[in-house]
Amino acid sequence: MTRAQRRNRAKAAAQAAGVTQDTAPEARKPLQIDPVLRGRAKTRRAALQPVQPFLAAQHPPGTTGGDKNLAMDEAPGVGDWAQQSLGSYLGIYGYFPGFPQLAIQSQIPEIRRMVEIIATESVRKFIKLHASGKDKADKIRLIEADMKLFRVRDCYRRMLEGDGYMGRGHLLVDLGAQTDAELATPIGDGTDAASKAKVVKGKLKGFKVVEAMWAYPSGYNSSDPLAEDWYKPSHWIVQGKRVHRTRLLTFVGREVPDLLKPAYSFGGISLSQQVKPTVDNWLRTRQSVSDLVNAFSVMVLKTNMGNSLGVADASVIDRAELFNDLRDNRGLMILNKDTEEFENVSAQIAGLSDLQAQSQEHMAALPGIPLVKFFGLQPKGLNASSDGEMRSFFDWIASYNEHGRPILETMVNFIQLNRFGEVDPEITIEFEPLWSMSDKELAEVRKIEAETAQVYADTGVILPNEERKRLADDPESMYHGLDPDLEIEPPDDGDDLGEEGVGSRFQADDPTDDTTADRVTGLFDRVQKARGGMRRDRFHP
Repeated sequence: MTRAQRRNRAKAAAQAAGVTQDTAPEARKPLQIDPVLRGRAKTRRAALQPVQPFLAAQHPPGTTGGDKNLAMDEAPGVGDWAQQSLGSYLGIYGYFPGFPQLAIQSQIPEIRRMVEIIATESVRKFIKLHASGKDKADKIRLIEADMKLFRVRDCYRRMLEGDGYMGRGHLLVDLGAQTDAELATPIGDGTDAASKAKVVKGKLKGFKVVEAMWAYPSGYNSSDPLAEDWYKPSHWIVQGKRVHRTRLLTFVGREVPDLLKPAYSFGGISLSQQVKPTVDNWLRTRQSVSDLVNAFSVMVLKTNMGNSLGVADASVIDRAELFNDLRDNRGLMILNKDTEEFENVSAQIAGLSDLQAQSQEHMAALPGIPLVKFFGLQPKGLNASSDGEMRSFFDWIASYNEHGRPILETMVNFIQLNRFGEVDPEITIEFEPLWSMSDKELAEVRKIEAETAQVYADTGVILPNEERKRLADDPESMYHGLDPDLEIEPPDDGDDLGEEGVGSRFQADDPTDDTTADRVTGLFDRVQKARGGMRRDRFHP
């Protein structure tokens, strides 16, 4: 129906009702908005309140043990000076939100996913013990068994999760029942005299994870920046008990400037605090898209809304209910052709998927987690691959783990003291690389190494037995464990395997010596076992 037809129809209806131009309705009154309604609208957007980012962090009652002089206890006035220099700070995320708020944020699935990915990837391959001397295999095997017994990997993972949620993580070195006075004494790092005196054989009971909220810093130096303990608490008060810092190992992955350390309770910026603005944007975008899709189409029924007095009666509600009851793909909607009109108003939803995807990708940008790891989204396009992103992420995990190297070294030292009564300085730890080559790539590398060794041997740079020793000492080689002292004469040019098989290449000094033959046979058995149980007869033509 055109606009002219609607105008003519309305004019005819007015004439039928006896309404002329002389009796036209009164002009509409201007719209008036109640001031109370305006005030309620303003309260929906809460105004930013000034905050003091340099105030000391708050801990639960009973945790501090009566020590409430955390902030600038040895340098009074520094916090006041910083606050006056800053003025009224209205930031949302530029201050320590407090342990209760961080605990609530740990329940957000997106934040929890980030923290768990980083913590689990950090311990997925974990560490490997190395020894520079000989005859250390049995000792390393015992240390690895104790690491499993004391759940070192699990404790380290939970400590990293505490750093991601709260800004710092703690591991308590459990030496059994200790008096309050004993807990305040140092136990060293496992290599000094204090460690040998405190951690004797059989003394270590394990390691326990302590959340940052229950550990209150105490006794730090804020007067001498050149001192070793500058802004490093010498003790932690755990539910009123004073514990020396060597007993409560502390991990801080994202440190803050010295001026903010008391405000952060000598922790760092947690990952949950860093990503909170981005996660909020994602949650708001996701809900907005969901709401828009849920009501993107609105059915409009134009009908008479009231009687001659301008007051809507019950028939209007009945008409709307009838409209909704018949609103179906198989329903029939009946309209009054003279007084009613039907219209479908739809919102534009094109591009919403792109906006939502961008907001989702921004969450993975801050922690540096690849999309395929975070969301399981594979890259699109011809020959698209996420290998580069994964390598970059693994490199970041390797550097992040370096923050925890002193803690792991201390734990391994205490385990050695508990097992052997001493620490072997030749035993060290190394983080296992997270990136590993495929079987095909590894075979190609071995082929290149073999060709390189052959060139060096032919040119006289190295001797064949030197390359043999390298293969025997390489734990990643399939020939690891071969006897490097076995003398093997190289075959003559043009010599083939012949009827005797591969064994014809190995000649003992005395052909009648059965010992040499047994050594060659044992060599073949070890090579075949490394190849996966391949039989010797497969080498024969």
